[in-house]
Amino acid sequence: MDTAARRRELRQRLAERRRALTPPQRIAAAQGLRRSLEHLPEYHTDKRVAGYWACDGELPLNLVIPPLATRGQQFLLPLIGQDNLLRFAPWSAGDPVQPNRFGIPEPVTPREWFAPFQLDLVFVPLLAFDRRGNRLGYGGGYYDRSFAFLKDQLRPTEPLLVGIAYDFQELPEITRERWDVSLDFIATDHELIECRAETSGDLSA
Repeated sequence: MDTAARRRELRQRLAERRRALTPPQRIAAAQGLRRSLEHLPEYHTDKRVAGYWACDGELPLNLVIPPLATRGQQFLLPLIGQDNLLRFAPWSAGDPVQPNRFGIPEPVTPREWFAPFQLDLVFVPLLAFDRRGNRLGYGGGYYDRSFAFLKDQLRPTEPLLVGIAYDFQELPEITRERWDVSLDFIATDHELIECRAETSGDLSA
């Protein structure tokens, strides 16, 4: 089996496992994710924080987003442009959304949007990760294309890229492709992993 076929099989298997989670398991995972992110200083201070609308079993951000507004931080959701690059528009609870061509909700006619380089912190969805910051995405390459400018910069820098995942999505190693943009941290329902530390480990209490 070639690398592309292995990735397709892995994506399918992990997506099925996510979809099989029960509502109580998702609630517990959302609570665990918030506890993990509490250990990330940028989560408390960064002005523009981008995330995603959880679909297809993704770890929900519903407990992570509300504290941002109380601290005066701005939350943003991605928009897919005609050039297949991502932009990010501010979104608050109750703001209208509509599905894009992939069925993922996006803000409706946003008054403003920001380019990836204008963000401070980005919560990145994924299907699998390893502790070196390698990520297996969904195959479309939107995040890798949009944040490709970070490959030429000394990391970590802004925006800080934090992968969001269930603990079971960890793999021993993911083969890195030349176009892949690595993550700075991984936040799971069990721990916060600093990918660029010499000794990766659990930063949770």
